[in-house]
Formats: sequence, C-alpha cells, structure tokens
Amino acid sequence: MKGTSTWSYHPYRPLLTDVGDIYICRIVPQTDRIHFEWLSLGDVRYDVFFRKRGEGDFIHWETTEKNESDISGLSDQTEYEFFVSSGEKKSRVRLARCGASIGTVVNYLHPEDEAYAFSGRYLCSPSLVRHPDGFLLASMDLFAANHPQNLTLIFRSDDEGKTWHYVSELMPCFWGKMFIHKGELYMLSCSTEYGDLLIGKSTDGGKTFSAPVTLLRGSNGKRGNTGVHKNPQNVVRFGGRIYETLEWGSWANKEYCHAAMVMSCDENDDLMIPENWSFSEPRPFDRFEPSLAELPLHTMTIEGTLTVDPAGKLLNIMRFGKYQTALVYAVNTEDHEAPLTYSRTMAFPANYSKFMIKYDEISKKYYSVATRVYDPAHTSDRNLLSLLCSDDLTEWRVVCDLHDHRHEDREKVGFQYVDFEMEGDDLIYLCRTAINNANNFHDANYSTFHRIEKFRALLS
Repeated sequence: MKGTSTWSYHPYRPLLTDVGDIYICRIVPQTDRIHFEWLSLGDVRYDVFFRKRGEGDFIHWETTEKNESDISGLSDQTEYEFFVSSGEKKSRVRLARCGASIGTVVNYLHPEDEAYAFSGRYLCSPSLVRHPDGFLLASMDLFAANHPQNLTLIFRSDDEGKTWHYVSELMPCFWGKMFIHKGELYMLSCSTEYGDLLIGKSTDGGKTFSAPVTLLRGSNGKRGNTGVHKNPQNVVRFGGRIYETLEWGSWANKEYCHAAMVMSCDENDDLMIPENWSFSEPRPFDRFEPSLAELPLHTMTIEGTLTVDPAGKLLNIMRFGKYQTALVYAVNTEDHEAPLTYSRTMAFPANYSKFMIKYDEISKKYYSVATRVYDPAHTSDRNLLSLLCSDDLTEWRVVCDLHDHRHEDREKVGFQYVDFEMEGDDLIYLCRTAINNANNFHDANYSTFHRIEKFRALLS
C-alpha cells in the first residue's frame, strides 16, 4: 500500500471498512420505485436483488449489463433493502423509503443507511456551479453529530439539471463551496467541523482535484475548541479581489460562539498559494446598539453572505439570533486584515437558517431563496421555502412561496441551505431537503435541484 497525495477519489474507501466490492453511488426513491446507480466494473453482467426491509429472502429483480436499475411496482411509504452483485462481487445492502420528494433528486440517503457512517448519515452543504464547459456540478457533504464529517460527494448534469450522475468525492472535505475562477473549478472547504480551511483545484471538470493546500489552521469544535466555520456561500469579486465569508469559533464557545470574518485574494494571484490570501481579524458580536443590549454575547452570528449595497459598499450579512433580523457588517476593502465594522440590523424574514443574497444586474434587485420564518414561537421551523426580493437591502418582500409544507410535521420536514444561480431568465438552486420520513427537519435525506423559470416575471 502506497501513500496518497490526492484529494479526490472514485470512490473513497476507508481502510477496514466494508464499502462493498461494487459501489452504489446514487439513489433516487420515488413513490412506486427505486432508481439506483453503481460504478461500472467493465464489460460484465449484474444481478439486482431487493426485498421489503427485514422481510423474507431477497428477490431477484433483473440481470443487466447497465450500471443502473429501476426496481418498480413498489409500495409508497415503504422501506426496502437492495443490492447488486456480479459473480463473487457484491455491493453493500442499501436502504431507501419509497415516497414523494420535491424537484429533481440529485441524491438520497436513508437516515439509517450505514454506507457513509465513517463520515456521517445525512446530506448537507449544497453547492451548485455552472462549469465553463456547460454542465452543472452539485456537491454535498455527509454529516451527523459525533461523526467525523469529512466526506463530500460531487454529481454532474449534462442536460440542465434533468438528470444527474456521480462524478467523484473528496476526503477530507466539509462545508465546501465550488466556484469558477479564470475558467478553472475550485473547492473551498474545511477538513471537518472547525477543522483546517482548505482549497483545491480541478482541471477536468471535477473528476480529479489537486491535493488541497491549507489556508488557515483550525481545530475541532466538538470538544469545545474553537476553529474555522464556514458555509457554501457565493464568492464575490470586488475591486480586483475575490472575497468569501467564514467565522471563527464553535457552538460550544459560550463567550462569543462565532466571530465574523472575511477572506480575500487578488484575482490575478494564484489561489493555491496560502500567502496570497488575507484574513480579517475575527469580530465577535458585541451588542453594538441599545436595541441589541439584552442579547447574550454568544448570540448566533453565523453563515454570512457577501453582497454589494446600492452605495457600492461590500457587506457581510449574517444569520442572527433575533426574530426576522439579520446582522450587517461592512467589509474594509482597503485594509484586508482589518476586522469587520458593525453597520446595522436588517429586517429579513428568513434569518434562522443559512441564506444567500445575490444582486441581479438585469432587474437591479437583490434576491434570496431562503427558509422563511413565520412563527415567533417556532423559529426553528424550516418547512417554508420562499423567493425573496429587495430593492435596497433594507426592505424585503416575499415574491412567492416555493415549497410550503406547513401542513406537515414541522419536526420532520425542512428545506434549507439553498445555493442558487441566476442564469438568463431562470433561477436554479440546490436544496438540502428533509422529507419522506427524514430523521428530522435538520438531518436531511435528500439533495434536490430546482428551476424557477422566468423568475423576474413573478414580481408582478
């Protein structure tokens, strides 16, 4: 066995871990069928087996030369086990529950499926990007409490999001955001929760990535240590530099929880050289004005999004622990290591979950696709996803509700952490989706792709 110097795998196989001889790389349950795909072994034939979970012997479904199968005629709201074999080689037994989802399913993971237990059990951190060669890439990581949380999966669509297929996976990679710079694909992520901040590059559309370089050393917040926190946010270009948000801290830190930061690099410098990046000094929340005086110092200030305001100032707008309120910091674009400056609070109806704000040059408006908060008694609810719009980053209005599941169990349904792009007349987005008997609203079992056609027309 030789040492490794790579970041990408196809797939990642942890030592002494049963990942199967055949790797099932994508699962899509529907109301009456389960579609799944696996990595090809070459010119061989495969046998597909299934059964209702825990009931009787496995049933032979088909023999196929393809590396995918659709087991149909199944029962809605029912769980199934399935696997694929070829000769003596066999995949892990996987789980899926038949049921309806939303949008187009990029990937699914049953909450009790052990296939990725070496990293996590739930799908998180949606990241969506259009590659210069025309295809779409979507990524997601595997998380769960008290798990390593360090594997990211990447999928590709060549037909505008109608179908998706597995590309590769990254280890270690958590909270990752893919972005394009000078025609090349980059991934910016942490090694694990509150771990090191990493960046890597792919020159072949995500199939392989260079070994990542460490931009900032972190720690491990699970034991109360502070470290790097980030989320998949849009990379903003401003004044000849590229900017991204991050935080320093951990949930266990009761002094300040998470302190706001930005990172930046001259757009003409090599992004893979750590010394080319500058980091602002972490800025803890400090009850900046009388209206915030009663809030604890460890009030949630986390998961900032960057945008340029109508006056031409670069802002970091943060998720904040006050009902329907976001916290706004100004970025010092002259001194790149200076701490952020408190600017104001902003009324925002979707502040209790990660959100992204983008400016649309065509309509001259700001947009967000976010989890709307509608009940002060249940601020954790994530069962209402809305398209929001603002003219000035001061007043926001609801353009329309995209997914309204307030009629369902608030503890089991969630639409959250959306990453979106505006392309022509349409808006496309990737959502961390908990539905069809997820572990809970937070622990998502789906990553789903969506398209809002002619989204600007919805304003009228």
